Amino acid sequence: MKKLVMLSILLAMVVIILGAYARLTDAGLGCPDWPGCYGHISFTETTKNIETAQQAFPDRPFEEHKAWNEMIHRYFASALGFIIVLIFIRSLMQKGYNTPKKLPFLLVCLVCFQGALGMWTVTLNLLPVVVMGHLLGGFTVLSGLFLLYLRLTPFRIPGGDPRMRRFGKYSTIGIIILTAQIALGGWTSANYAALACTELPVCEGSWYENLSFSGAFSVPEAENYEFGVHSYNERMTMHIMHRVGALVTFLYLCWLGLRLYAAAVSRLIKNLSAFMVVVLGAQVILGVSNVVFSLPIAVAVLHNAVAAGLLLVLISISYTLYRKT
Repeated sequence: MKKLVMLSILLAMVVIILGAYARLTDAGLGCPDWPGCYGHISFTETTKNIETAQQAFPDRPFEEHKAWNEMIHRYFASALGFIIVLIFIRSLMQKGYNTPKKLPFLLVCLVCFQGALGMWTVTLNLLPVVVMGHLLGGFTVLSGLFLLYLRLTPFRIPGGDPRMRRFGKYSTIGIIILTAQIALGGWTSANYAALACTELPVCEGSWYENLSFSGAFSVPEAENYEFGVHSYNERMTMHIMHRVGALVTFLYLCWLGLRLYAAAVSRLIKNLSAFMVVVLGAQVILGVSNVVFSLPIAVAVLHNAVAAGLLLVLISISYTLYRKT
């Protein structure tokens, strides 16, 4: 079962990367229906019947590369859902007090809800709240699978110090802060505000005079949210809030990493703390590169992947600190 969980973690990371790639290549509506593509479950059937597909959806001209991006994401997401169901079945079949039962069931519920969010992303024409929720759902599924992997891994902290458990609450706060920052990034991306500011460290011109917080975090009525419907000032506000969140996250996690490294007796905690700071630094570099180089797809996708990796490191630290030695 442990190997199956590891496979699902890798697959969940692939799904997150493919989802980011589909979003960044404007392929969120590459297939305007769900779960198929232009009326066909198999994409090859769609390509054979392009004229029929375009007649069925005259408002969405068929773009093969976008449709491929979206369908590949759906295929991998479906495979992940199938594996999670297998994990749940295996957990029911295995006997033993150390085999989690509730967490696999929760993961099945999460992946079903994530599938519903994927459907609503299409049927509601990229409604930003749904797109952001879909992103957070993917990160939640990944985190749940990683937590299950840790639960299945028996280990003791060499030279563990019970006093280190007091740092558990600080690592939990770190997870909350990082999750809020991921949500801000998802909101910025869902509203096509990633390039609303093209200068560093904040934004161009008299940006502080044009902030619009109420509008930035509202959902205007529209038939289609593709390419964004907010005004420039509202998108600029989203972008600036994401940068402010990045600064808060960077300062807090740096502080946490240095405190843990200085106080820890366990080599495991020291290594995890150092690794967290390194990953955090890489994430900041990627964020800056997105602005400097005008959001290159490879960098933007990697920005999503590293955020997921940083979250897993924090979860590992928290789990290790709270776990009894």
